[in-house]
Amino acid sequence: MNANPQPTAYGRIFPPRADWLARAPAEPIIEPELPIIDTHHHVWRDRGRYMLEEVLADTGSGHNVVATVFIDCRFHYRREGPAELRSVGEVDAVAGLAEQCEAEHPGKTRVAQGIVGYADLTMGDRVEPVLAALTAAGRGRFRGVRNSAGCHEDPVIGNNHHGAGPGHYLRADFRAGVNRLSAMGLSLDALVYHHQHADLVDLARACPDANVIMNHTGMPLGYGPFAGKEREVYAEWRAKLPDIAACQNVSMKLGGLMMRLAAYDYNQLAAPPSSEELAAYWRPYIEPCIELFGAKRCTFESNFPVDKMGIGYAALWNAFKRIAANASTDEKAALFSGTARRVYRLN
Repeated sequence: MNANPQPTAYGRIFPPRADWLARAPAEPIIEPELPIIDTHHHVWRDRGRYMLEEVLADTGSGHNVVATVFIDCRFHYRREGPAELRSVGEVDAVAGLAEQCEAEHPGKTRVAQGIVGYADLTMGDRVEPVLAALTAAGRGRFRGVRNSAGCHEDPVIGNNHHGAGPGHYLRADFRAGVNRLSAMGLSLDALVYHHQHADLVDLARACPDANVIMNHTGMPLGYGPFAGKEREVYAEWRAKLPDIAACQNVSMKLGGLMMRLAAYDYNQLAAPPSSEELAAYWRPYIEPCIELFGAKRCTFESNFPVDKMGIGYAALWNAFKRIAANASTDEKAALFSGTARRVYRLN
């Protein structure tokens, strides 16, 4: 597949270009023995195939990826039955992939050791049977739900895939659902754009028992109405971080910046960036998170295959390791696997 001559449609997903990724500069794996739990990946067939074989090819590309966490992406939802239970089909299908992985590839990465699905938390207390059904479908792997609230009035941005409107995290019925989720020992993967951080802080304070896992480094945007406003966006994103970090029930996933931040247009590059180049792009966003939240409340994520549009798996994790190069041994253990085990309750 040839490079698109038009600028990347930021906020949209297209199949990764294998020929372009193959042009990446060769580089050795940094700290190949360091255990990694990849806390954010998807599987799908409709945007280019990314199933168990492709996941294992990436996790087996040199780093010591011991396990992964699958995150909801509307994969294999049921087409019939009650609307609120259709997402159960995704958890059931991914649990099947996890079982296939363990049966056919013992000793390799435990793919989907944790599964994060979707439930409409605006159902409030009525969401409990849905969560119970998701738990049963996960067969010991279900860990929580993601309710994305990323929303902007400009359609160029591309909003969340479940249709949540402005102020989603401020709704009383949503918060009732979060409290029910927490009472069942399940976590909330939360996603807001940089201009919505106040909503996340308000939610975390209103639901102190919730285990909130903030996605994609807080989602600073760099395209559409934010194009050319990198300094303004960075200042707004950075200003709210201390308030988020002060909420002890919130952890931060580090990564997921490839598409939304729009730091560079990978469709216009002759080859993917090196890990050194990517680390330079992302360091100003990732380092403040580690400083404010601490290593024990931060965890790295690949966001594959979304971020595979712009870089290969091995180089991505090399970039993370470059950013964390000055961390202590204990801090690296937390950043790359320990925090993941805690927040997703993995063995």
